[in-house]
Amino acid sequence: MKKGSLVLGIIVILLVALIGGVVSSYNSLVSMETAVDSSWAEVENLLQNRADLIPNLVATVRGYASHEEGVFSEIANARSRLIGAGSASEALEANQQLESALSRLLVIVEQYPQLKADTHFTRLMDELAASENKIAQGRRRYNQAVEAWNVKIKQFPTVVIANMFGKQARPFFEARPGAEEVPQVQF
Repeated sequence: MKKGSLVLGIIVILLVALIGGVVSSYNSLVSMETAVDSSWAEVENLLQNRADLIPNLVATVRGYASHEEGVFSEIANARSRLIGAGSASEALEANQQLESALSRLLVIVEQYPQLKADTHFTRLMDELAASENKIAQGRRRYNQAVEAWNVKIKQFPTVVIANMFGKQARPFFEARPGAEEVPQVQF
């Protein structure tokens, strides 16, 4: 009877250790997933702040360059897609389109020296630059959280727990195509 109790005791201890390991791994995943979600919410907030600046910027540029309606429409469409994005991947795609349209807007601005001298425009551009810097910091924090998450859910034994609970890799916030090229500025 002692031998049977010993075997049963060992089985119970192993079962408790296994359940404890699963619970610990799951709690770790929840904590990391919350960090990813929180950092993404911060990026969304920063993107929204930038999107709120854009109508004023477009209105100011439109006053000087009203014939550039195609770029203004493109910016409005990309901004609407960004604000209405339902997922991180949709928001990332819309953000790339918005950045591309804003780049074209800045090319237009270069053609209007009187616009560059406008104090309202200058203030908006300063706010946009500050917003872009904050977005870059938020992107960095988000990508760090995503990297930690993606590594964690691929490591054994966490990969088993992640698969059991349907946890998947998250997308990185990547630079738009062509961002590695240095823009040409002419004076």
